Amino acid sequence: MSALDLLTFDNAVFKAYIFWSAVLVVKMMFMSLLTAMQRFRTKTFANPEDCMSKKDKVTYDNPYVERVRRAHLNDMENIFPFFAAGFFYVMTNPSAFLAINLFRAVAIARIVHTLVYAVVVVPQPARAISFFVAFLATVYMAVQVIIYAL
Repeated sequence: MSALDLLTFDNAVFKAYIFWSAVLVVKMMFMSLLTAMQRFRTKTFANPEDCMSKKDKVTYDNPYVERVRRAHLNDMENIFPFFAAGFFYVMTNPSAFLAINLFRAVAIARIVHTLVYAVVVVPQPARAISFFVAFLATVYMAVQVIIYAL
């Protein structure tokens, strides 16, 4: 199968990669809204012009806002590598069953990670499990790409 044949919506693996990647893009976009919601809820803003009244304050250390910001940063540290590893993994023409389930696992694990870290705080090991499911799936795909490229 040629590279161009792999990068078509007729290829179930590519289609799943595009779908789950788009889900993660939307999820990351919502993180900005979640940060803003926390800022308004706690009336803590990053810039003086954002304050809605004299009682509002500029601060960079509100624990609720910072928790969401850390979750967003964690997304960027993990989802962007998934985009690259997943795309290159598609190019190896992997088993559809395995690839589709890896993509699904990464996306669901990243959503769960946000929920247990920034929305409804759940004690460990919930966050660690969701982190490592996505992390290990992404590392697996990257290693498979390296082996394929040798």
